Amino acid sequence: MKDRIILHCDLNNFFASVSLLFNPTLKDLPVAVCGDKENRHGIVLAKNDIAKRFGVKTAEAIFEAKAKCPELVILSPDYEKYREFSQKARSVYERYTDMVEPFGIDECWLDVTGSTMLFGTGEVIADRIRNDIKTELGVTISVGVSFNKVFAKLGSDMKKPDAVTVISRENYKEKIWGLPVSDLLFVGRKTCEKLKSCGINTIGDITCCDDISLKRLLGKNGICLKKYALGEDNSPVIPYFEEETPKSIGKSETTAKDFTCNDDVWKVFLSFAQYICDILHQKGLYAGGVQVHIRTSTLSVKEFSHTFAFTTNISIVLAKEGFRLFCKNYTFGEPLRSVGLRAINIKGSESAVQQDMFGEDIKKAELEKIDDCIYSIRKRFGKSSLKRGTTVD
Repeated sequence: MKDRIILHCDLNNFFASVSLLFNPTLKDLPVAVCGDKENRHGIVLAKNDIAKRFGVKTAEAIFEAKAKCPELVILSPDYEKYREFSQKARSVYERYTDMVEPFGIDECWLDVTGSTMLFGTGEVIADRIRNDIKTELGVTISVGVSFNKVFAKLGSDMKKPDAVTVISRENYKEKIWGLPVSDLLFVGRKTCEKLKSCGINTIGDITCCDDISLKRLLGKNGICLKKYALGEDNSPVIPYFEEETPKSIGKSETTAKDFTCNDDVWKVFLSFAQYICDILHQKGLYAGGVQVHIRTSTLSVKEFSHTFAFTTNISIVLAKEGFRLFCKNYTFGEPLRSVGLRAINIKGSESAVQQDMFGEDIKKAELEKIDDCIYSIRKRFGKSSLKRGTTVD
């Protein structure tokens, strides 16, 4: 069977590149886009190539970056602009194929197998996209071209910025097997440590391991990683209009000061639940459970979850169930640095558990009508147009 032609498009230094378009006088200076230091999100989110040459790294604290590069210019993120440019980039991709799968705000996979008769080879299409992005958006992109998604992603990482890299069946062993094992998609820090503890340092090393040892070390994930290294990734490119039902939807927050009492948590849970249920309403989905995430002031992380006997997309119900779970499992032995609420076991309307319309469920039906009205108003006039009084500070 003929190989697929998959591209992975990665917008270079995306946050920094977009921010510099609106601050052109800074283009020759080391620049980093960083989170809000006052709200304790003071880390590097992105940096330009000049800052990178000083050793500035993504996710390090601002003071660490400044120690390496005292002249570093700090910019605040502008997420609206980033979303706008992300959508513009996807519009460019869609000129060449309708098979576009987002992988974060600045990366996408494209299946251009059916586009070659119109636009040329995968490499030619990649080069055309690279030029379109640079000419029309003013930012650069790196593109990997291969016969599967994993190798295409590796290709886009190999040459940056503004480059195209082809990884074919003929050259993948030569190009990929000598790379560090950490470069392989889905090999995180802990997985990398486990592999290195067994002498597996490169991607090629994985291919030499027997399946039994890999499964003992990493479970089923070990077998998958070996298949990826051998070029046996057959996962399809899933267009974003065909995305599967998400398994969970959540929101968390690190505030300017610690949470010190239940009232603080209840207020943010109401806000989080409204955000989550707006998305559930929008997609016609229902939650079958709730998960609570907390991080203490000493950075200890804990999670608790509870499965419902029903499904819901009512914000007050989700908030109450989450708060009940929180109170059951935490008594403020120490302040909390951050909290999170997540709807889990999400189902479509066709598989949601229908409620009995008697007793307590009459109240739920009334609450559902109220929540539908709240969602309609927020959708029409904006998310800030209607809030629960308790959440207004």
